Amino acid sequence: MDGIPVRARVYVVCAALGAVCCLLPPPTDRAPWWPVLLLAPLYAAGERVARRRFAGTLYPVLLAGAFLLPAAAAALVPLPGALLSPVEQRPGALRRVWRAARLALGVWAASRTHDALGGREAVEASGTPALLLPAGAAVLVLCLVLAALDGGMLALAEGLPPRRAWHGLFPRSLAPLGVHGLAGLMMAVLWHSPYGPVAALLVLFPMGVSWWVFAQYHRERAAHQATIRALVQAVDIKDGYTRGHSERVGRASTMIARELGMSEDRVEVIRFAGILHDVGKLGVPTRLLRKDGPLTPEERRVIELHPEYGHEITRGISFLGEARSAILHHHERLDGSGYPYGLAGGQIPEPARVVAVADAFDAMTSNRSYSRARPVRVALEELQRCAGTHFDPRMVTALTRVITRDGWHPVVTADEPRLPAPAPAATPSPSVPPSPSPSPAPLAERPEARR
Repeated sequence: MDGIPVRARVYVVCAALGAVCCLLPPPTDRAPWWPVLLLAPLYAAGERVARRRFAGTLYPVLLAGAFLLPAAAAALVPLPGALLSPVEQRPGALRRVWRAARLALGVWAASRTHDALGGREAVEASGTPALLLPAGAAVLVLCLVLAALDGGMLALAEGLPPRRAWHGLFPRSLAPLGVHGLAGLMMAVLWHSPYGPVAALLVLFPMGVSWWVFAQYHRERAAHQATIRALVQAVDIKDGYTRGHSERVGRASTMIARELGMSEDRVEVIRFAGILHDVGKLGVPTRLLRKDGPLTPEERRVIELHPEYGHEITRGISFLGEARSAILHHHERLDGSGYPYGLAGGQIPEPARVVAVADAFDAMTSNRSYSRARPVRVALEELQRCAGTHFDPRMVTALTRVITRDGWHPVVTADEPRLPAPAPAATPSPSVPPSPSPSPAPLAERPEARR
């Protein structure tokens, strides 16, 4: 079904069956259905506007339903909006069912938690201190359920290791859902006030303003991503032998940064640095990038200018921040023997040290015009051997630890060349072109010209 694995489709079916079970009210539960008939169309209409004009989901309406209604009735509120809203990617039907199931399960769990802590009685009585704890617990449960479901889908649909699939989902969604929870609680309290449901709907106007601001942020991020994609595609077209290299270096750089405990904002900057580290190759003649034989000293000097070209190309892209320092210095070495400026040790910016390890690792584990890919284990051993001279030992240790734990799953492109396996004694390091000497020197003894 359009590339979605069978296991992911089974997961969606199981979630849908679970949602259907949640919609069955207990015999003792008498649900006031008229709020459902008001909230469900309101959510459906608001969801269309939110997805088209803003960003995200109309969670205040869903949480208001969780605070006002029994669990089975609250789980009905998201269904019309989730099942009828447009879907950009195929298969549309499966994605709608998944969206409806995850929201129904999350709202049902939130409503049950809220009710179990006496939240509905507190909302009806407008007891301000008493209603905060049940509402907070309900938001927390909704966040946990959605994060658990989304992490499971990522693990099954994209084949990610479980730890990576669930990494960061809960903390990233907690703050936005907390704000939406306050808005939903205000709607629920106003619903029982003398002004009634009409006053409750007024809460959505300030939320609309906040959504508009959030949407501008998302559009700006989309523009950033488009800029980066355009630059990477230009490099891939120019240097076909390393197609996909930029994305893989970005991915390895992200893994290192996260393993070192960097903040998510800094991880994003380092990801940009990894993706764009070779953008300066746009200024290098194509014939040098695609040359099969060894480079002359003059040709090597031309290629070694690509970090400076990359720094100049990205000079006007303000959102890259310190990523530009990584683009300029990712070929520096800890012992000062690198280029373009021969920086050593702590003089090399930290993002550059991260990207240097990620770049060398992908160069060794990818096929090139002048070498065949090495196994991951061998590449990690080579990095460890060169730690302290070429590479920062912290970065090497972080990459080794995360790959040993989670594995390395690079994206293999159709354009990657297939090379015959050379004799073991004649295998040059993939990070440099073949040496003219009869026996290749170790990685630490040769310049890195084409990574």
